[in-house]
Amino acid sequence: MSTPRTGRPRLVGQRRPGETPEEEILDAAAELFTRNGFAGTPTRTIADAVGIRQSTIYHYFATKEDILDNLLTRTVAEPALLAEALMAGSEPAAVRLYAMTWYDCRQLLVSKWNLGALFNLPESKRTQFPRFEERREYLRDCYRELSAQARTEFGTQDSPEGTTDVNIAVALPFHLVETVIQIRSDRPQWVDQVGAESLATGIADTVARTLGRTGDLTTLREAAHQAVRRRLDRLP
Repeated sequence: MSTPRTGRPRLVGQRRPGETPEEEILDAAAELFTRNGFAGTPTRTIADAVGIRQSTIYHYFATKEDILDNLLTRTVAEPALLAEALMAGSEPAAVRLYAMTWYDCRQLLVSKWNLGALFNLPESKRTQFPRFEERREYLRDCYRELSAQARTEFGTQDSPEGTTDVNIAVALPFHLVETVIQIRSDRPQWVDQVGAESLATGIADTVARTLGRTGDLTTLREAAHQAVRRRLDRLP
């Protein structure tokens, strides 16, 4: 077993939530990055927010980019775990896709900080984030696979052009999910009024309609929520 890192003495008492210094640093960085941007947040400011020396940050994170990679990875870690469980499931693809969409949207909306917005920072476009990128691409692949299967289940007919329409249709659900990040940034008060549950349901309904589902969605919603509950009970 690896030996846990021993923290350095604090300058002040604990200021941020978290059971470890890493958690406190990440919490402070999440708030500061989402408020001031990545470039506008020096590590000294993060250290001051936590109440530690600036050098202590590098005891836990190699670079400021490493902190951002950790934060970005948190936006896709739990949805990716759920996706793995759903991909191995026996329910119809439409149920599993709805479950994944609803859960992914909801967790992006209820997280303490709007961490998904960090991916849209200019610095994120110029930097490699291997852990985040690997999990995000896995999620994208899961959405595409289940979307293609759901179209078949819904009996969606392709236009004469065919291939282009299919590619657009199966690519859209992943991007529709990520629209909640911008919605949360642009209209936080509206999100609070509508509620994360309702907004996540609205996006999941839109995904189903986009892929060709018609009629009442009540049965699909209920089956999807049951699928989420079953998987979450088994996740570590």
